[in-house]
Amino acid sequence: MPVINQTLGQYSELFMLLAAGTYTVAFIAFAWDLAKSSKTLQAVDRKAAEAAAAKVPVAVGAAGVSSNATASDDGRPADAAVRPSSSNAAVGGTADGDMRYTVKRRIPARVAVALTVLGALIHGAGVVTRAFGAGRVPWGNMYEFLTTGAFAAIAVFLLVLLRRDLRFLGTFVVGLVVIMLVAASVAYWTPVGHLVPALQSYWLIIHVSIAVLSSAIFTLTFAMSALQLVQARREKALASGGPDKPAFMRLVPSALSLEDLSYRFNAIGFLGWTFTLIFGAIWAEKAWGRFWGWDTKEVWTFVIWVVYAGYLHARATRGWTGTRAAWLSIVGYLCVVFNFTIVNQFFNGLHSYSGL
Repeated sequence: MPVINQTLGQYSELFMLLAAGTYTVAFIAFAWDLAKSSKTLQAVDRKAAEAAAAKVPVAVGAAGVSSNATASDDGRPADAAVRPSSSNAAVGGTADGDMRYTVKRRIPARVAVALTVLGALIHGAGVVTRAFGAGRVPWGNMYEFLTTGAFAAIAVFLLVLLRRDLRFLGTFVVGLVVIMLVAASVAYWTPVGHLVPALQSYWLIIHVSIAVLSSAIFTLTFAMSALQLVQARREKALASGGPDKPAFMRLVPSALSLEDLSYRFNAIGFLGWTFTLIFGAIWAEKAWGRFWGWDTKEVWTFVIWVVYAGYLHARATRGWTGTRAAWLSIVGYLCVVFNFTIVNQFFNGLHSYSGL
């Protein structure tokens, strides 16, 4: 039985608080980037509209606008020439449909990413010191699962940033991580201690680590699906001549681009969750002598698998695209949250290891 080091446990809690504070500042920086860049886009669109309007000869007579106003110099209707393009290509500072980086630097976004990296380093130190303080892997109760899951979510986000410009997601991903850390410290705090006997198995490392990583990926796709719904509504409003709101969505790629990337990530997360289900069944056989016993936790783990399987199948073979696919992805993540919070706290069963 490893010796519990309460001092390292206290250092871990301090690191978690410092990480939450750093993430909060990063959240503000990401929000500042959205606000600043959207204002820049609006200014560019206004100048483009004024320039286009100056080139369109308008003659107002008894019949109103003359036929000269029906088309602009580039062949488009005049109202289209003066209407804001709502495109982010003008400033070259935001992600395009492929979510590749552009040459223009966005100082607030760079500051936000740097702060997120700093927060992740502090957060990682908190996870490591918790592990050394307990003498085991740091995911034996809800507090540890939540803090480790938050670290995995931010790590996945930063790794994806190496190849894709998802900085427009920063406000939402970092905001979710802050909520997770605050919830861990306020609602689920558990002092560092030993594992309950049923968890003292190498299967804990295999089963829970994959579950944590899959949940982190689902956190990322949840944010993308939520933005997809907002962007789809904005695109529909623009197509019908409505206002271009909310302004910060100008920085976000199209709803279709968000849906495609979310689908690919959900496929990876689903594969991980499949192994979570399989390894959980193997562990159950080792611990309790049966692969499946309809325990509440087992049922909800299977429900999550079914929802994401349905999402992938419906989109790939049934043509469930657009808002329907986004809602299915969101429902899947809500099931993950329900499984972790409500099931762990209010349903008695063989998996009642919340530590509360």
